[in-house]
Amino acid sequence: MPSVYEKYQLKPVINASGRMTILGVSTPEQEVVDAVNFGLGHYFEVKDLIDKTGAYLAGLLDVEDAVVVSCASAGIAQSVAAVIVRGDPYRLEQLHAHAHHVPSEIVLPKGHNVNFGAPVGTMVNLGGGKVVEAGYANECSAAQLAAAINPNTAAILYIKSHHCVQKSILSVAEAAEVAKAHGLPLIVDAAAEEDLRLYYNLGADLVIYSGAKAIEGPTSGLVLGKRQYVEWVKQQANGIGRAMKVGKEGILGLTHAIERYLAKEKESGAAMVAKMTPFIERLNQLPGVSAKVVWDSAGRDIARTDIAFDHQQIGMTTVQVVARLQQGTPAIYCRGYKANEGHIEIDVRSVTLPQFDQIHAAIAHLVQENN
Repeated sequence: MPSVYEKYQLKPVINASGRMTILGVSTPEQEVVDAVNFGLGHYFEVKDLIDKTGAYLAGLLDVEDAVVVSCASAGIAQSVAAVIVRGDPYRLEQLHAHAHHVPSEIVLPKGHNVNFGAPVGTMVNLGGGKVVEAGYANECSAAQLAAAINPNTAAILYIKSHHCVQKSILSVAEAAEVAKAHGLPLIVDAAAEEDLRLYYNLGADLVIYSGAKAIEGPTSGLVLGKRQYVEWVKQQANGIGRAMKVGKEGILGLTHAIERYLAKEKESGAAMVAKMTPFIERLNQLPGVSAKVVWDSAGRDIARTDIAFDHQQIGMTTVQVVARLQQGTPAIYCRGYKANEGHIEIDVRSVTLPQFDQIHAAIAHLVQENN
């Protein structure tokens, strides 16, 4: 019997870019796969399943309530819809039919209005909201955030991500103070973040996580927070959430993945450094290549390999290096966000020791090809 790769003529991939949607995010452990398979093979009263798994997760995380959704992006859209509809049955069904003359603006720092694979603004618009930017691309203080609030503001949105501007931007705790002072809910998109309690404890009313990134569950998302707001998110199952519903297998898979995630020891940044050090030493022996350890720009305990290329010496640009690595067999995907500056990063969390050899060999081949 042919493998899946052979059957569909797919190219094998080495994921050196991290938990990225374009590569399928992560590979759940067998216990999580078993929970998914159990969900696939059985029937449930889905509303009961949603309510009771949410209550179970809320107990594990010490929050008021929680709900599993199809992904973090859906969590943003449904959370925005929730704070606009606010439980009104007519608005729930008629959200996009006409104007409702209720607060619908979502204020966020300008440096957080990013494209994470799709624009943040698209998710806000899907939820019936309108983005209002506060501050500037390179700064947003608490005062600048507050200045963007008006009677048509429905919520404040904070994006906690490496995609966002990090310098001169207020913290989640400061955003929570602004939200509280103005009687508004604070929504925090923490899709790839690792601490499932932090932002709730800092004062957020709704916090959104990807189920498939740090948690390493199936494709899914988690929305947790204050009970009333989570209840309004759940109601979106009969509104925009119908188009982005999560299956029973995803609900059970993520619930078990979170339980496992809370119990198991996390790989530390120091362990990642130890894992990548021989790889870095070998890269530094290649002409025109300079490698070193760098740390996650969003402050997580994640270490990566930064590789800089001397364009004249290797005979190609770093953008071309990224493309060539992706075109190889296996396809090697690195973090190319700084390729225009001559750097790429290797996220080692999903890279095996044999794959380090393959990545080194591929880079060495590109370097030697032009020397």
